Amino acid sequence: MASCADLDLLNVRLPLENESLLYRISVRDGKWARVQAQEATAVQPDFVSLERGALRKEIYDGSAAGQLDLEGKMLLPGFVDSHMHLDKSFSLTAVDNVSGTLEEAIRNYAAASPDFTKFEIKSRIMRSSLQALSFGTTHIRTHLDFNIRASREVALRTVEAALEAKQQLAPYMTLQLFPMVPFGLDDSGYEIVEEALQMGVDGIGGAPHLSPTPKEDIDRIFALAEKYDLPIDLHSDETDNPLMRTVEHTALRTKEYGYRGRVTVDHLCALASMTDQDAHQVIRRMADAGLKAVSLPAVNLYLQGRLDGYPVRRGVTRLREIWEAGIPIAVASDNIHDPFHPFGRGDLLQIALIGSYAAHMGRPADLRTLLRMITDVPASVLGLEGYGVKAGCDANFVIADAETPEELFTLLPERRWVYSRGKWLREPAAKAQWRDSSLAGWWEEASEAVSFRKRESVTE
Repeated sequence: MASCADLDLLNVRLPLENESLLYRISVRDGKWARVQAQEATAVQPDFVSLERGALRKEIYDGSAAGQLDLEGKMLLPGFVDSHMHLDKSFSLTAVDNVSGTLEEAIRNYAAASPDFTKFEIKSRIMRSSLQALSFGTTHIRTHLDFNIRASREVALRTVEAALEAKQQLAPYMTLQLFPMVPFGLDDSGYEIVEEALQMGVDGIGGAPHLSPTPKEDIDRIFALAEKYDLPIDLHSDETDNPLMRTVEHTALRTKEYGYRGRVTVDHLCALASMTDQDAHQVIRRMADAGLKAVSLPAVNLYLQGRLDGYPVRRGVTRLREIWEAGIPIAVASDNIHDPFHPFGRGDLLQIALIGSYAAHMGRPADLRTLLRMITDVPASVLGLEGYGVKAGCDANFVIADAETPEELFTLLPERRWVYSRGKWLREPAAKAQWRDSSLAGWWEEASEAVSFRKRESVTE
């Protein structure tokens, strides 16, 4: 592993601060030590350009202090993906979805999940995590399949695989694990849920809108969260049905339990099918309860409206209206190459661009808001401390080959430099390479186990 050497950066563009200025910033012991505005473009003979820095491997290997001139390129804090399903990623070759509906995806994955080994699940988590990391994501919250109906062993197998992957990746990135509590469990089922919560997961998830008794299931989730002092993150009203409003009961229980700021609601597709009057009433209740929110624009565009004739509802929630109501709302990846979504690559810039199209957010101010929806806003959703480009905060960041948000969203530059946990992890080259031998090894192993080829039997 590379050592944590000093790092000084010159002529840095910080779009979340003041775009009209350039900055000189320094890293010491893995934290920002100085973030200082420059009056104009600075020239320092001891600094090498970011482009030429690759020729001085000791800078990127951490064996020498790094003095790099960014020449106006943008630096953003490490992206935060607040909603993924890492354990399901790259499973499409094993689990079909002919209709393309959410219902078939859930049904088919549940039927297939008993056959997935822990090694296969962990390989998926590793590959999709590393892929996201290569694009600049340094923090992920992932929801975990928890198929108690298959067996206790099947349910806990995914948790065990995720905990192992989280530990291996800890020197490079953060994973938060939220097992999804199934609906309609008896007491023995909830005992297995509690067993998982005691294994070291980070919160409690679920999809109560799929339950015939959603209020009762939400109540049980809140009781468990209070018992183990864990945050809650719920798939909420992922449907075209405008009458589905489980988020209102979630808001009610959030206030009653004193859980303000500790509950996140995701998808919220039903809001896109409601009248303005009804939707605004629901949004006001969300704001009053202090809920946080996540939109999944790519997956919702793909799954929703499948049973509609034209005009077809597309399901992406009211992103702008939720934001303007003062509710922290992020955009996130959700699924990658699985029965819920056949595409995706874990690139939050791509997801933010899709959100821009879906929510008609293309004005200059909108682009800056979208950048916040993949950085500091999801950081607040995850409850991250020490996040951002400020003195004393952790120096986890991505440098993009662009100087403005307009250039960033127009070109989606592949060239990105990723720095996390006190070391450079990726840099552009003729063939992008991991700087760390462990990352390179894990990538090769996970890629070999998880491919786009038709799945064959996988053994431990």
